[in-house]
Amino acid sequence: MTLSIRVAEAADAGALAEVYLACRREMPYAPLAHGDAAVHAWFANALLPAGGVWLAERNGGIAGFAACSEQDGALWLDQLYVGAGHRNAGIGRALLERVVLRQTRACRLHVFQANAGARRFYEAHGFKLLSLGDGQDNEERCPDALYQWRPDMKERPCLKNC
Repeated sequence: MTLSIRVAEAADAGALAEVYLACRREMPYAPLAHGDAAVHAWFANALLPAGGVWLAERNGGIAGFAACSEQDGALWLDQLYVGAGHRNAGIGRALLERVVLRQTRACRLHVFQANAGARRFYEAHGFKLLSLGDGQDNEERCPDALYQWRPDMKERPCLKNC
């Protein structure tokens, strides 16, 4: 497997939107709040121009991506998606390491409560549950969970063989 991670460029918007849409369609507990055209427009006109988007290429194709932002002085992992054909190959871990685990400051993220796989993934990498929400603050109106990772946590994230 050849894996590389690089900063996403404007030309990647369509492919990244397709990864996102495919992954989100696998989440029956959190229906999409926007149609395909709106998602593509958001990637092209908002997410990528804002910066902080990294993509993983595996064997020449886009396998996944992660997007971070700063809000109220904190780092947030806003998106982390790995395409179905690329899961369990260390891609999510590589993206997380590149965008979060090299940081010297805390990082927060929200995940749907029903997304047990993602919750296990983040917990295995040192994120701690801070609170559970009723979903009133997300577009999907689905219960969510707030997690935080701090570089000074005693439990270091699992970076190999997890």
